[in-house]
Amino acid sequence: MTRKYQLGEFEETVLLIVAVQHGQAYGMSITNVIEAELGRSVNMSSVHTALYRLEEKGFVKSEMGGASDQRGGRRKRIFLITNTGKEALLEAREARQYLWGQMPDFVFENKT
Repeated sequence: MTRKYQLGEFEETVLLIVAVQHGQAYGMSITNVIEAELGRSVNMSSVHTALYRLEEKGFVKSEMGGASDQRGGRRKRIFLITNTGKEALLEAREARQYLWGQMPDFVFENKT
């Protein structure tokens, strides 16, 4: 199976959350989902690093959102998945499904 896109596990997680949050994704919202929904401890700087890598690869684009009183008048950077990002996610899902399909049944018969 030839892969066109390179997407690390953490990048894939962040990209999935950007897609799920559909126009509402920013550093803190993504960090909150990773911690609350996935039970994984993560700092916001690692999320931002992943977001900027994804942007360099063309998988997400960003725009500045409006200022809010909750943020002391500061604006937040909103991330959106691109068509290339969607293709990368589909490719990653297909690769995982292919590998799961190759798994012999006996591997999980005796879960000890």
